[in-house]
Amino acid sequence: MSDSIYSNLKQLGGDTILPASPQEAELERVQNPQADVAYNVRFTAPEFTSLCPMTGQPDFAHLVIDYVPGEWLVESKSLKLFLTSFRNHGAFHEDCTVSIARRLADFLEPQWLRIGGYWYPRGGIPIDVFWQTGPMPEGVWIPDQGVPPYRGRG
Repeated sequence: MSDSIYSNLKQLGGDTILPASPQEAELERVQNPQADVAYNVRFTAPEFTSLCPMTGQPDFAHLVIDYVPGEWLVESKSLKLFLTSFRNHGAFHEDCTVSIARRLADFLEPQWLRIGGYWYPRGGIPIDVFWQTGPMPEGVWIPDQGVPPYRGRG
């Protein structure tokens, strides 16, 4: 890669090893070339998985992450590897969801960030977890996350 805002990226365009844990996962970022404009970025992970810390059984969620960037954008391959690193990580739904959001917010320093964790039922109860950094910014189109409440077979 030539010298550019992308030259510091280590994972994009090459072979990478799946991190063994979220703590080992390396998020990467690039300068936002449109930092003078407020806009929303959405990442959707409809097949997120983690493990129940008590039983070791898999838990599944549909994650929706919205953020209004400041000076930084998250590099999407590093985000995918970070999210995938939860596959063998034992934590409750609330911890997984909020940990992802806080790590992204601390790393990117966005104008605003929110996450919706729509977890599929275990033991008959779906658990939805929501977190955001503060009030939704004015003047930015941020659509509804579009995930209906769990209705089972209804």
